[in-house]
Amino acid sequence: MSSLLVQQSGPVVRVTLNRPEVRNAFNEQVIAELTAWAKSVPDSGARVAVLAGEGKAFCAGADLTWMSKMVGYSREENERDAMAMSAMFNALDTLPIPLIGRVHGAALGGGTGLAAVCDIVVASDDAVFGFTEAKLGILPAVISPFAVRKIGISAARELFLTAARFSATRAQQFGLVHAVTSSAELDPAVDAYVRELLTSGPEAIAGAKRMIAAVAGQPPAAVA
Repeated sequence: MSSLLVQQSGPVVRVTLNRPEVRNAFNEQVIAELTAWAKSVPDSGARVAVLAGEGKAFCAGADLTWMSKMVGYSREENERDAMAMSAMFNALDTLPIPLIGRVHGAALGGGTGLAAVCDIVVASDDAVFGFTEAKLGILPAVISPFAVRKIGISAARELFLTAARFSATRAQQFGLVHAVTSSAELDPAVDAYVRELLTSGPEAIAGAKRMIAAVAGQPPAAVA
């Protein structure tokens, strides 16, 4: 069974993580399929993408069964998997179309990392986020460039070190989430963003995304 459900209707593509039995946790298959989908976007005719999770959670991070196998991996094998995951996040981060995160339930570890690479995140008020890696004795290394850029250094210091879980309302305070709704209003809120994005020129959106990445952190004189 595919780890992703991909449904495209005209210019809108909806991508749903499809491992509800493990709260849509990552493994090698999820990483490979998300990367392949992201690379296919320029030729798909899609203008807006929505990323969601099937079942009770958005994404609970790394699959514990997969992580347990990694204990026996060589250094080279661990580096290979880390590079594959990094490539997936980078492919999602650099999509030429807007990526909306539809977040409900748990979005932990790499699930919070997925939210960090979405252009817009709409979360239900029951969503729970957390950079929980330190609780497992590991670092949020792969997602750190995307997460720190999104939430800032001060929030990263608190949240990476405590590995504490936090609410959608708290996530909105430091820019990880853009809108918080009730569960009943989650899809209408996502759809409102979709409609708004479709009123902008696709080339202008793609250019704006590239521009933001290029000018972020630069002084005005460096990009004049």
